[in-house]
Amino acid sequence: MLGKNIRIEIFGTLAEGKLYSGFIISRHSTEFRQVYIMTDVPLEGVADCTVIALATIQPSGQVRLIAAPRGKILYEPDIRTRLMCTSVRIKKLVCMYEKSCGAVVYRRIGGGQVRILLVKNHNGKSWTFPKGHVEVNETEKETALREIKEETGLAVEIEPNFRRTSIYRPFGKTKKQVVFFLARAHQGTVSLQKDEIDSFMWVTIDKAMTLCKHKNDTRILLEVKRRLCG
Repeated sequence: MLGKNIRIEIFGTLAEGKLYSGFIISRHSTEFRQVYIMTDVPLEGVADCTVIALATIQPSGQVRLIAAPRGKILYEPDIRTRLMCTSVRIKKLVCMYEKSCGAVVYRRIGGGQVRILLVKNHNGKSWTFPKGHVEVNETEKETALREIKEETGLAVEIEPNFRRTSIYRPFGKTKKQVVFFLARAHQGTVSLQKDEIDSFMWVTIDKAMTLCKHKNDTRILLEVKRRLCG
């Protein structure tokens, strides 16, 4: 059902202009399946929507559909925030749109040479940059700083005027946006988060470009090289 376009009859308001409840209108079924509709504009009557999340409810294990008007993008933190006004307890939430934030972390060594930090997590097959999911009430930069600290133990300084995005589909209907900043580390001692990260290395930008397999990562590294090395 994730990503499916559906027509919904609105029958109740849980948070005016933010959260409604309704039933799927279907010509092919007499089943009345309840849906939560998340929006930023008032709704009434019938709404054309897309299923943006599947919420497994505690303790029943029932799966509740979460929808939004077509074209509306909502990420997990916003979906969880809007559900707080209900009595629903979420066991698991699978979202169509995911968002992570991180940074290309660098440091300068002797002679001003640049070294880039690459990490490899448990599920990853290639080297990449520290990053992680946005949590409720976090800004993008707060997420990046927290994730870098958690994964590597480094306290870094985010450089101004550098924000790049990478958008891809990791699996199925899920569409993921990753926001990368540029961050400077003033020391190179890394303390890995063992339950998340398997290994790390400090390498030159050119070496990083050969190790990173995703085109979006190498594109961002090219921009980092132009900025840091002229």
